[in-house]
Amino acid sequence: MNYYSLCLVPDLIIFIFGLCIGSFLNVCIYRIPKEELSINNPSRSICTECGEQIHLWENIPIISFIFLGGKCRSCKTNISLRYPIVELITACFALSVFFKFGITPEAFIYFCFLSSLVVITFIDLDYQIIPNIISLPGIIFGFIASFLLPGVSIQDSLLGIAFGGGVFYLVAYLFVKIRGIDGMGMGDVKLLAMLGAFLGLKGVLFIIFVSSVIGTLSGVLVMIQSRSFTLQQKIPFGPFLSIAAMLYVFWGEKLIIYYILWLRN
Repeated sequence: MNYYSLCLVPDLIIFIFGLCIGSFLNVCIYRIPKEELSINNPSRSICTECGEQIHLWENIPIISFIFLGGKCRSCKTNISLRYPIVELITACFALSVFFKFGITPEAFIYFCFLSSLVVITFIDLDYQIIPNIISLPGIIFGFIASFLLPGVSIQDSLLGIAFGGGVFYLVAYLFVKIRGIDGMGMGDVKLLAMLGAFLGLKGVLFIIFVSSVIGTLSGVLVMIQSRSFTLQQKIPFGPFLSIAAMLYVFWGEKLIIYYILWLRN
């Protein structure tokens, strides 16, 4: 085995680890909204259509999906493409934090943070809810993480929580007062407070700006596609907040610098 091959071994191990965590996240995405909080019950996975127990060899991330042709072995129902997508995204996040932070507590913290955002994103897309079981403990864990993260101080984490949760709460409150309907759920408020706990005040400002841009563009595309130009369409905002947070973790500082330089030119 040559030197180049040896260098690829840690990357491969981390990628496989990420795939396995992604498989676990799929369980969370499916069971948390159904309030099946004990993710070990049932102990073995089953097909959601026919109820047939899924064997261990059918649970190998991505490989089993390909081997089975994307169908249940028993009832031949199509398996959602989301399962391998979540596994692949999580594996890419595992590699990315390793490349950026190395084998450090910072890498572990950000990988857990990003993994929680993957779960939040897909649950919000399906059910338009952001589960408290993730966001509320996430605020606490984010604050505790500020003791270990070199880029976020304890004070910055507290400011991120206060400003993130406070601003969105004010927006939601004013929207209800002005229009008489809910325009933003409290789940988004708690999520932004969680993001502020992990990323601090600067991260919250970045997230608010970037998620608003992405959300606006996505809303316009949805209205064009549906040919319904109204403000009554409900679009989950959690995924936009999560995407903005993911961007900040990897490229936030650079993007801020590029934006400032662009404004000056």
